[in-house]
Amino acid sequence: MNTPTVHPQWSSRLAFVLAATGSAVGLGNIWKFPYVVGENGGGAFVLVYLACIFLMGIPILMAESMIGRLGRRSPVATMQHLVTEQKAFKGWALIGWNGVLASALVLSFYAVIGGWSLAYVVHALSGDFTLDPASAEPAIAVIGGIFNDLLANPLELLLWHSLFMLIVIGIVGRGVRQGLERSITWLMPMLFILLLVLVGYAMTTGEFMRGVTFLFRPNFADLSGQAMLAALGHAAFTLSIGIGVMMAYGSYLPDSVNIPRTVISIAILDVVVALLAGLAIFPIVFAEGLQVSEGPGLIFVTLPLAFAQMGDWVAGLNISLMVASLFFLLLAIAAITSAISMLEPVVEWLEEQKGLSRLSGTLLGGGVIWFVGIATLLSFNLWDEFYPLAALGIERTFFQLFDFLVSNLMMPLGGLAIVLFAGWIIPRATLEQQLPVSEAAFNLLYLLLRWITPAGVALVFFYQLIR
Repeated sequence: MNTPTVHPQWSSRLAFVLAATGSAVGLGNIWKFPYVVGENGGGAFVLVYLACIFLMGIPILMAESMIGRLGRRSPVATMQHLVTEQKAFKGWALIGWNGVLASALVLSFYAVIGGWSLAYVVHALSGDFTLDPASAEPAIAVIGGIFNDLLANPLELLLWHSLFMLIVIGIVGRGVRQGLERSITWLMPMLFILLLVLVGYAMTTGEFMRGVTFLFRPNFADLSGQAMLAALGHAAFTLSIGIGVMMAYGSYLPDSVNIPRTVISIAILDVVVALLAGLAIFPIVFAEGLQVSEGPGLIFVTLPLAFAQMGDWVAGLNISLMVASLFFLLLAIAAITSAISMLEPVVEWLEEQKGLSRLSGTLLGGGVIWFVGIATLLSFNLWDEFYPLAALGIERTFFQLFDFLVSNLMMPLGGLAIVLFAGWIIPRATLEQQLPVSEAAFNLLYLLLRWITPAGVALVFFYQLIR
């Protein structure tokens, strides 16, 4: 059933694991996961989130990787090929288009937030989070002012957005092995080392066990139905399912790689990073007497405020400056490893369908995405009261529209369609060949692909629409 390989392949299973983990490990783990946990009561939410990863995330990742390897083409061409081969309803081919368009749209606003992380690396290294104790100005005014000033300045946002996209384009333009694989080989170990260093520092704050308790001790009294659905939604968000990334990465996957074992490794690493981020962040926030339920501002306002209040010097080192710099460098690396995966489906399609070279496809695709991202960065300042669909009664900025379209429609529908296609259209014999596990494990996986996982994704989809 496999077609001839028309793209280069990953050099090893480890290369694919690192690349796919890099895709999954992004702002969702280090920026979003801690504040979502904080908003939803801690340990009980984490327990539901872990269950969702293994009941929903892993089956979809397996299905998407398998579909990519079966097609060995871009997501668009892969779905067209498989639909023809299986004599299935041609509408299934829209899965590929949804993936390419969703990954491009996500990257357009993801790059703006990634630019914030680069800006904060510079702020941290410049000592902007190390406050003068003699200053009469409250720390919250100084730290909040840094973030507000950044959002209010379209030229500065454009600078960081452009720099972030240049980094991503520079990596992807070099190809699968020289670009994606080589960069991930350096960036992912660096990310883990930085995260472990920050967890090590968190252990010295005096509030580490409080952070552990908050993260791991479930209090089901705090777990509402809305929180359970939020856990389900975040499991989908953090693994980047349904946007063509794993289908594109799967098209480079050698036949010798065991997909189930590999995907489980990716999911475990993704969860470990999210939990380590919580262990690094919560003790620091608790130690400074701040709140963990601060929403998206936890990373860009609350945490810098905690850094600012440290003010300790140890062995000639400014701890505030060092910890802040390491953290935002970590955040920037996580953003980059995810962003390069989002550009890949677009470039793969341009190479394949339009006959462009790797570099030309990357410059064209990245350039269009960069341009669309300008609408997002203007949503925080000059266009913060401009609602393009106001005539339809929808009062959302460009950023809010893009986020809603991807997070509430394209990702859940893409994930749902992928798992249904794998479970109901691809023959069982092909699934058994591509997903080699024991008979009992396969029967469970088959049940998940056909019934349980689709039901979970559909629940998230309808919840997102009505909330």
